[in-house]
Amino acid sequence: MFASIKLHRVLSILVFLAAAFWVSTGKFSAVGNGEEYNTAAVTNTTTDTTTDAAPDSGQAAEGPALRTVAAVVPQFFEHMREINLFGATNADKQAVLAARSSGIVSQLGVTKGASVAEGATVLVLEGAEVEAQVVTAMAGLNQARQLLDVGEELFARGSLPEIELNSRRANHAAAEAALSQAQASAGRLSLQAPFGGLVDSVSVELGEWVVQGTPIATILSLDPIVIKAEVSEQDVGYVTVGDRAKVLLVGGVEAEGTIRFVAKQANERTRTFEVEVELPNPDLAIPSGATAEVRLYGAPATAMLVPRSVITLSDAGEIGVRVVGADNIARFAPVTLLDDTEQGMIISGVPEGVRVITAGQDLVRDGDQVNVSDVSADAPVISQ
Repeated sequence: MFASIKLHRVLSILVFLAAAFWVSTGKFSAVGNGEEYNTAAVTNTTTDTTTDAAPDSGQAAEGPALRTVAAVVPQFFEHMREINLFGATNADKQAVLAARSSGIVSQLGVTKGASVAEGATVLVLEGAEVEAQVVTAMAGLNQARQLLDVGEELFARGSLPEIELNSRRANHAAAEAALSQAQASAGRLSLQAPFGGLVDSVSVELGEWVVQGTPIATILSLDPIVIKAEVSEQDVGYVTVGDRAKVLLVGGVEAEGTIRFVAKQANERTRTFEVEVELPNPDLAIPSGATAEVRLYGAPATAMLVPRSVITLSDAGEIGVRVVGADNIARFAPVTLLDDTEQGMIISGVPEGVRVITAGQDLVRDGDQVNVSDVSADAPVISQ
């Protein structure tokens, strides 16, 4: 029994010494030697790391692994940028007619809500004394003309001094001026419509005394009707005089008009530009001052639809997409954002003959060669 116990202790001491020696070596690999571990570590290195061949392998060093990206062939279509604005309807022309002289209203040629033709008489004031002045001025002019005619005959025979002839000529000119002044005063007793339209209001009554400058009536020209709206400085470059526009009025009425004016000076407070859309209104059904939604369309441009995630930035901060050509070299292509729809971003500026990278675009740079995994894309259906 003593011998067995002694042997057991000897074996324990030997095992302890062997373990201590193994720990002191610093090698803990349970399988294989050190060379096999290093080879396994190289094998497990990711494809993004450059690996040199073993010195004693006799093989050349391998190049960097290519990154794989997904790309799609662009499906181009013609797109017109849509700009939505809110505005209000306005009369094409509006005038508040005022009395040009003082007097009593003797005639009133318009009624509220009625139509009036261009040149029609709106108002006549009493003015017997003014009419008398016209008659007097005409008589004075006739007398001055007779005296001048006789004077010129006498001067031709040498019977009238030249100074007398010049005096008669001056009297004749003064008589002409007096008649013109009297006729102008008589003309101010009446008031005519400057254009045809609708009488929106009448402010006086027959027999009422008015002074010069008193408002008489308001006339609106509602055909065509004009929608005024404000467009932002980002969108004003897409709006051109003569372009078509769709107008949605209160009640769901839709109509098509034409842009007739685009302001060149921005509003200092809002930094927006005024736009006027002309809309036919032959039956005067569209009133002035109603709310209207305006949809403007820019010139057609060749575009494509991409997911929002595809849009990226260049090192210079430009907006664009990553593309790859037939050589599988990645490049940056600057683009213009035309519209943001539920389906994605509509962009223009993608060159032909390339594929747009849809996955991995932020992991490659200009000039990188890549492996391309082509994906299919259906052509977008976008109608105006």
